[in-house]
Amino acid sequence: MTALSSEELTGVGAFLRSEGVPVTGPLRASRIAGGRSNLTFRLDDENSRWVLRMPPRAGRTPSAHDVAREFRVTRALSGAGVPVAPAVALCEDESVLGAPFAVAGFVDGRTVQSSDDLDLLDDVTLAAVVDRLVEALAALHRVDHGAHGLERFGRPDGYAARQLKRWSGQWELVGNDDATSMAARELAERLHASVPDQLSTGIVHGDFRIDNTLLRLDDEPAVAAIVDWELSTIGDPVADVAMMCAYRLPAFDLIMGMPSAWTSARLPGPDGLAAAYELAGGVKLAHWEFHLALAHYKIAVIAAGIDHRYRAGVGSGPGFEGAGRAVPEFLAAGLETLGAQR
Repeated sequence: MTALSSEELTGVGAFLRSEGVPVTGPLRASRIAGGRSNLTFRLDDENSRWVLRMPPRAGRTPSAHDVAREFRVTRALSGAGVPVAPAVALCEDESVLGAPFAVAGFVDGRTVQSSDDLDLLDDVTLAAVVDRLVEALAALHRVDHGAHGLERFGRPDGYAARQLKRWSGQWELVGNDDATSMAARELAERLHASVPDQLSTGIVHGDFRIDNTLLRLDDEPAVAAIVDWELSTIGDPVADVAMMCAYRLPAFDLIMGMPSAWTSARLPGPDGLAAAYELAGGVKLAHWEFHLALAHYKIAVIAAGIDHRYRAGVGSGPGFEGAGRAVPEFLAAGLETLGAQR
């Protein structure tokens, strides 16, 4: 689905009004590009703007498109010192659009997805943006999740083991190549054999990088909102930093379907990003090599899931055709990282 029909928009408008949202006149919708998982639409009426997020109607894998999680965490983080879009309403009645959906307030900001987008920023602005990104992630990890109503958002302990179980299960659903499956199995087995103790606990975003934020790029660059919270939970913040760093692998371009902003040589490498995060007041990055290898494994499974939808005929566009070729690259990087463990 690339559009919402007039009948569907009428249903969305009726739902929003039932939630007390002042919708004036008929809704209009336009697709916001960039997502490989959930679908994102801008909604407009005569006076207001919103963003609607929903999973694909077909080819979904369990828990991989959880808009309810996005809604709950962003609503809880309002006023917590973390930039998020205002949570407006959650509809779990699939009869409206064929899937649950969440609506948020529209946030003005620039998305930086491609290397061309990034190259519009001068070096001074880009350095400031990187600082604001790692500061936003560190601020998220300092939030007391219990004090913000998220004490049941996820188990506080055993995060790495639970992640391995979850993503190994996802691999069983979406993996299809024998040679690649052997590498995935080896990496998963080595990770299982070296799960460390968890030394810190907090809210993890699960998919943090520059293109999952909206930026303000005026005199003082800032993160206007962190978006795409579908993988968020309570867990080990070190794993969140590791995901941010693992996405720096050039093979991420295959998932994005273009030279991406986050693989640019103008940005700090994984070690530089990790050091900047700690300097910004983030948690101590204990057991770093393990978490970095786990992050590469998770991204490999995400890429395999995109390829799975492509092969099922329910995904098309930039990134879908190339995502399968990224899978062995991320698995190899994970194995290499574990080989470098001290």
